[in-house]
Amino acid sequence: MSGTGMQGREFDFEKWRLRRFVDKLISLDEVEIHEEPTPLTAISSIIENSPKAVLFKQAGPERVELAGKVAGGRSRVIAALDSTPEKVYDDFLSRFANPKQIVEVPSDEAPVHAVKITGKDVDLTRLPFHPQHEFDGSCYISSGIDYVIDPATGRSNVGSRRLSLRNRYQTGTNITAPSDLKRIYEACVKRGEKLPVTFTIGSHPLDFFGATTRAQGDEHHMIATMRGEPAPFVKSLTNDILVPADAEIILEGYFDERGYCEPEGPFGEYMGYYGAIHMDPVFTCTAITMRKDVMHQTLQHGTAFQLDQTDAASMTALRVEATAMRILKTTGREPKAVYSRSHSGGSGTLRISLKQNVPGEARNAMLSIFGAMRQIKTVYVFDEDIDIRDDRQVEWALGTRFQADKDIMVMNGMVGMPMDPSLEGRRAGAKVGFDCTRPFGRGHEIIHTRCAAKVFGGPARFQTVEQALEAGPLFYSHIVEAVGSSDGREVAVALDALRNSGRLGRDKDGRYHLSESKPGYTSLVGEMYHDPNEGT
Repeated sequence: MSGTGMQGREFDFEKWRLRRFVDKLISLDEVEIHEEPTPLTAISSIIENSPKAVLFKQAGPERVELAGKVAGGRSRVIAALDSTPEKVYDDFLSRFANPKQIVEVPSDEAPVHAVKITGKDVDLTRLPFHPQHEFDGSCYISSGIDYVIDPATGRSNVGSRRLSLRNRYQTGTNITAPSDLKRIYEACVKRGEKLPVTFTIGSHPLDFFGATTRAQGDEHHMIATMRGEPAPFVKSLTNDILVPADAEIILEGYFDERGYCEPEGPFGEYMGYYGAIHMDPVFTCTAITMRKDVMHQTLQHGTAFQLDQTDAASMTALRVEATAMRILKTTGREPKAVYSRSHSGGSGTLRISLKQNVPGEARNAMLSIFGAMRQIKTVYVFDEDIDIRDDRQVEWALGTRFQADKDIMVMNGMVGMPMDPSLEGRRAGAKVGFDCTRPFGRGHEIIHTRCAAKVFGGPARFQTVEQALEAGPLFYSHIVEAVGSSDGREVAVALDALRNSGRLGRDKDGRYHLSESKPGYTSLVGEMYHDPNEGT
């Protein structure tokens, strides 16, 4: 707690709220505004297809204001730090060198406590949970910042997690990866205890920076530290957790003592693939509070994927590409595309998009090119689903399909180009190939499936969720489409009804099945993916 002696009335509760930051982005022409009513099923695809942040003025049937992707660009992050491209690194790091503290303010002075909903009046289904990726496990709020107190130490912990809608009072979440929250929660489960938690929804980007920065001791102060000044916090209504008093909305509750009891996911993760379905805790909401003029928030998660050329490089590249295509085809390969990078003069670096029919074809393609084209020094081989002319897709594949200890092929003593200065006068040098392809034969698995927003359309094929699942297992968004929903939340509730009646199952890829289960639980159909980090 800060020793400044500041009171709630001394704070500018508007300065660090989401709405004020969105106003700033609008003034910078960084926001695409949708004034018209927008169904929740359309939210994610609109966000993905805009280069700007997006503000929906009438989202869902409740017609709420919903801001998306407010930190989804370099210029927006610089604006959040009130910095410039030249100074942004110094401005960011200087905040850590000057820690600030939080200040508790009374509930009646906290804007986020203007509206209070507790007990049986809590209804999460009235919040804008929305479908985000085609194969996701439910509709989501993806902008949660979680605040907990470790019962064993009294230390505060802050993180950032999604919430997947189950019913009026409950959501799923993700506490699978190693984290302080996972350690704290697992200790509670061993003691047979619930873990109180409060989420804020609708926060300034700097709060996310603070929430995702590990710190020694209490982590609440990281919110203030990232803001660069003391931050007003207010005590939750139904637990003892302090949270930012200037947030847009708060969800209070607890993770129950059952532990990792329910399958959650898949969800399009930050790396552009779906995270596999896994067992996770259930969050039960005990209170919702919000500002009178609340602005909801969503993030763009897990969307998988520009090039400069000169006349000379374009002409050279065309020649190299045509030759490479011929070589690959005449040696039995099945190339989908080749691209000679203009940044290397149109010849030194070659990208190949290849359909692999047998294991090892990526390396055979590299050998074919190196053996026939001495001007090619570096070869990158990608799967056929990658647009090798799109730098975003190429860098994504390199980051998620490549491991240096097994996917680099170095060839020494290869004849090179005489004008290559790195040869230092030698005629022969080294060439290198990068195998940026998925494990052969496993591209169909959910953990190797590229994620993107589901584009909904077509007439309803079934009247109920149960009828849709009687026809066969379906992913969540496919159920939403099958019953003709433009919302999706009622589908999550219908699935929960099947779960409570003991008739819901899910397979390792996250599809829902009509399957016998223990009432209140979701059965697992088949085997789950093995997480190598969990041991044997």
